[in-house]
Amino acid sequence: MILSQTTSYRNIVSLFSTMQTNKLHSTIKKQSLPERKISTYKPNIWKYDHLLTLTSEYSEEKYKVQAEKLKEEVSCKFSNSTISPLDLLELIDSIDKLGLSCYFEVETKEALEKIIMSVKTSSTSKEENLYATALCFRLLREHGHHASQDMLKDFFDGKGKLKVSDVKTLLEVLEGSYMSMEGENLLDDTRLFTTKNLKSLVSKSDYTFTNKEYNLSNSLSFPLAWRVKWYDVRKHICAQELECNNTNPMLLKLAKLNFNIVQATHQKDLKHVLRWWRNVSIVEDLNFTRDRIVESFFYAVGVASEPQQGSMRKWLTKVIESVLIVDDVYDIYGSLAQVQQFTRAIETWDPNAVEGLPECMQICFRSLHDTIEDISFEIQQQKGGLSALPYLKQVWVNFCKALLLEATWYHKGHIPTLEEYLDNGWISSSGPLLSLHVIFGLSNKITKETLDLYEDCHEIIYHTSVVIRLCNDQGTSAAELERGDVASSILCYMQQENVSEDVAREHIESIILDSWKKINYHFNTLSTSHRKLVKHVVNEARMAHVMYQFGDGFGVQDGETRDQVLFNLVHPIT
Repeated sequence: MILSQTTSYRNIVSLFSTMQTNKLHSTIKKQSLPERKISTYKPNIWKYDHLLTLTSEYSEEKYKVQAEKLKEEVSCKFSNSTISPLDLLELIDSIDKLGLSCYFEVETKEALEKIIMSVKTSSTSKEENLYATALCFRLLREHGHHASQDMLKDFFDGKGKLKVSDVKTLLEVLEGSYMSMEGENLLDDTRLFTTKNLKSLVSKSDYTFTNKEYNLSNSLSFPLAWRVKWYDVRKHICAQELECNNTNPMLLKLAKLNFNIVQATHQKDLKHVLRWWRNVSIVEDLNFTRDRIVESFFYAVGVASEPQQGSMRKWLTKVIESVLIVDDVYDIYGSLAQVQQFTRAIETWDPNAVEGLPECMQICFRSLHDTIEDISFEIQQQKGGLSALPYLKQVWVNFCKALLLEATWYHKGHIPTLEEYLDNGWISSSGPLLSLHVIFGLSNKITKETLDLYEDCHEIIYHTSVVIRLCNDQGTSAAELERGDVASSILCYMQQENVSEDVAREHIESIILDSWKKINYHFNTLSTSHRKLVKHVVNEARMAHVMYQFGDGFGVQDGETRDQVLFNLVHPIT
């Protein structure tokens, strides 16, 4: 269904790219715009009764005790005096990829500090040294250590000379290049060089990849730096199980056990939000909107998967489902006059202000009002400090005003420039709204410092929101055109520059890449303590990639999103 929709969309929008800009604008203005659009969303596919019966033996305390014992066994690897710098780097990499970083934070930090110089002076072969240097560069940047791009200059100046057939090293260099910041031209050149050569290898039908190279196609389209680590853990476990010469069976055993323990916690949280959703009981009255509570929870887990962040996950799930409902009110159901009144009601936060609106819109407002009031109350109960409500209300006002502007564009037949679109679209992406809920949900206490952190992270939140907006556009533009929604970034750029859809998509991808460079830069300016919290804000952008990589992950449930939910949240590792 996704492929056919995309093909149809490309055929339709290709007509636009051949028109003059003023002719296109004029044509759209003359369209007879429907007062109410047609919802093309399919009904919910999940059987809540079944999900509510999920139980896991791994919630029992004995498995946590077992995990601690395995941790002690693996810890001995760090103190082994005979371990080489490369083996130590690969151990840290495996720990990260297997979702075990929380067990070995101290050991990892100490190990990285010791091996920063030793990789350069090791007596390993040139090929091993290049690979070790590339791996070291990526891990140092991932863990917040300084790592100059000059670490990789020997790869191309003839001293070490990277071989185009050295796939393992090419992959590491490629992954490291996505940790780049603005102005790091060497890393830009590195990314282009490695991408070109790896694509060439992929095209050769006679090339056989090893298990360690299994993620080649993923790295080319979806680098580690943009991925949600927790949703890759099980894939890495499966890959390591296939390796014939796995040198650390205890680490793999711990990874499988930890995955099941964490999944058991996620299942408890999922059942909590399912019961809440049933009690809210508004879906029957809202046949135009998306019943996507499971997908909302899937998103929330990707933002903060740590077992101890259950409250934040529950709050964020409720917020995401509320975002979907309100978005559908503006995009699909409400007339311009109705969404204007709805926006005024959000500004006043007064349930009486929605009187006269259709009953379903009144239900939406009351549901949102009560949900945010409840979340604010629970935050106050658990954390104390300042009341979260005034600040949560304000980000909802900003979000709804951004949706109102898009609705106004639609009803006036206006296609904005890409700059005009993004000036509003970063807010309508819901990124700023989600980010405040995340920061409040993860803070120990709501204080002036909490509010200052939100302000200090403005650049990170902005560029994270841009990534969310553009990933969303890339995945949903076909269905949105079918529904008659406001023009996406792709169509805005097509009209603005009079170019084809393919050219527009390439331009959008370049903006996403530039946004990630800015996120990397501003994230590195934060203190270590702030990074531990703000990394979850950045995870919002990573989840946007997850949700929209294969199309509309919220709108179309029975595809990649369903498989991911089953793989990560429902079925344990046996």
